[in-house]
Amino acid sequence: MKNDTKAVGGRESLSAYFTIAAAAFGLISDGYQNNLMTMSNVVFKTLYPKDYTSSVSTRVSNALLVGAIIGQVFVGVMCDRLGRKVALVATTLLIIIGATIGTAAHGANGNVQGLFWALTFARGITGVGVGGEYPASSTSASEAANEKMIKQRGPVFIMVTNFVLSFGGPLAVCIFLIVLSAAGEDHLPTVWRVCFGFGIVLPVTVFFFRLRMMSSKLYRKGAIKRRVPYWLTVKRYWRPLTGTCGAWYVFQVTFPNGVFSGTIISSVIKDGSIKRTAEWQLLLGAIALPGVFIGAKLCNPFGRRNTMMLGFSGYLVFGLIIGLSYDKITNIIPLFVIFYGLMQSSGNMGPGDMLGLVSAESFATPVRGTCYGLSAALGKTGAAIGTQVFTPIQIHLGKRWTFIIAAICGVTGILITYFFVPDMTGVDLADEDAAFMQYLADNGWEGEVGEDDDRALVVKSSGTRDSVEIDSEKGDSV
Repeated sequence: MKNDTKAVGGRESLSAYFTIAAAAFGLISDGYQNNLMTMSNVVFKTLYPKDYTSSVSTRVSNALLVGAIIGQVFVGVMCDRLGRKVALVATTLLIIIGATIGTAAHGANGNVQGLFWALTFARGITGVGVGGEYPASSTSASEAANEKMIKQRGPVFIMVTNFVLSFGGPLAVCIFLIVLSAAGEDHLPTVWRVCFGFGIVLPVTVFFFRLRMMSSKLYRKGAIKRRVPYWLTVKRYWRPLTGTCGAWYVFQVTFPNGVFSGTIISSVIKDGSIKRTAEWQLLLGAIALPGVFIGAKLCNPFGRRNTMMLGFSGYLVFGLIIGLSYDKITNIIPLFVIFYGLMQSSGNMGPGDMLGLVSAESFATPVRGTCYGLSAALGKTGAAIGTQVFTPIQIHLGKRWTFIIAAICGVTGILITYFFVPDMTGVDLADEDAAFMQYLADNGWEGEVGEDDDRALVVKSSGTRDSVEIDSEKGDSV
């Protein structure tokens, strides 16, 4: 029995570290998929100038976002009801299936519109997996980091979530440049299919590890799988939920400035070759990436909420600089790309780093996946709306307004963050779990908590007995 206990304990210890690492490898595939269309849009516009209209481009790009919204909501609930492991395995499979269909996409009898409808379908499936990866990986990573390195939970969480998501942009462009250099601009169909195919490799590498991982101790002790008290959850968490949902929404409204950055750059450079556009796009991604490290460095000493407001301030400053001087600054391409990159770097430092972190820290374990998924889904809804109106704004108001709107979103984000987002810097997630259980008991909720041998029973608080009693074979008590 002692040897079995040691074996289980060793597996638990390793599982926590594997969970953190697997979150990084899983989310880097998300980052790659999120940025895959950046250069693919340029390729499709070159290959099919008459067929790849703005409406078709928007449809293909939005398919991932719509799928992501569905995945974030449903997989977020799955995280809490069925377990972190089930959710992680499901999202990985969906990304593999969607990426495979996208790589092999064809229209009937070579029909070009059929090709784009096939890509739309494939990107939608991929999107469900990508969206589900957000609550599944992020909740698992935050709980594992809380278990092993509570003081560094914030920086570790950022490095295995937003860093790898942001790194997906430069990675996608690097892969594109390598394939383009090998195949040449005369073989663009090969180029985009190889780039799509690379998106299959990343999730496959992490699939095996996710089959063998264990759920975190916090989840095993705190899961509520039946009679989930959703109304009590809303009553307790309406304020932070408003903050995370609202801030994520306004941040992601500016998403088109990222996904269509290749199109924006190709429209302002004099040499509009695909390779030249990709090189400037890579520089843009390289300038934007350091913001992730600055946010990770600031999140503990400066606090989650203050760092998030600082990042939104960067959107205000750089968005206005670019927007108000658009006609002049676009004549100086290096300067335009630098300021464009600094705006995106501010986004990475603030809301990019902090939104996932505060969404993972602000809610108790039994409802963390659901609340995180709702917050992320509102964000993707903002991204989908922003993508839908991006081209009409450029046509009717002018290209400068895409950056001015980003500045307006920055102001809105500061206000929402200040009034609604809590700062959980340094707080043990287990403390909020205990407070949540006491809250449920005080409000008359009764039900089972936990899974397997860690199962407990929450009973009404009477002031003379514990409100949480263990109902397991171990016979322990709380």
